[in-house]
Amino acid sequence: MPTPVQQFAAAPSAEAAAHFQRKLRFETDCWDVHASMAQDSSAFVLLDVRSGDLYAAGHVPGAINLPHGKIVAGKLHSYPLQTLFVVYCAGPHCNGADKAAARLAALGRPVKLMIGGVTGWLDKGFALASSPAPASLTQVGSD
Repeated sequence: MPTPVQQFAAAPSAEAAAHFQRKLRFETDCWDVHASMAQDSSAFVLLDVRSGDLYAAGHVPGAINLPHGKIVAGKLHSYPLQTLFVVYCAGPHCNGADKAAARLAALGRPVKLMIGGVTGWLDKGFALASSPAPASLTQVGSD
């Protein structure tokens, strides 16, 4: 009798490689974001898509606050169209980052989701920054 893991056969290697490579085009993780920020913080724009209050209480260093519901073209006008945005929310129990990624993609912007969000960031042992007034795109541009 097969175990639960064996209940469904593994995909052929070529199919598995294509699947995981495709998945990596949409997602990145906390470790890679941390390493990339240390290497070249201008390589992408990191967006914390939670509320301003949550951002102020603790966010990934270098992140800009733009709640997912406020992502509109006017807020992004200062960024070239090819700018890569990396979005995150609270963690795996939150779909705010998915909503943000969908909005950015609908606006024609390159986007990746940082899986794990704040929870994943803390799980990796990375520190959060806090600020009384969030660095935000919500006051920039027009709706």
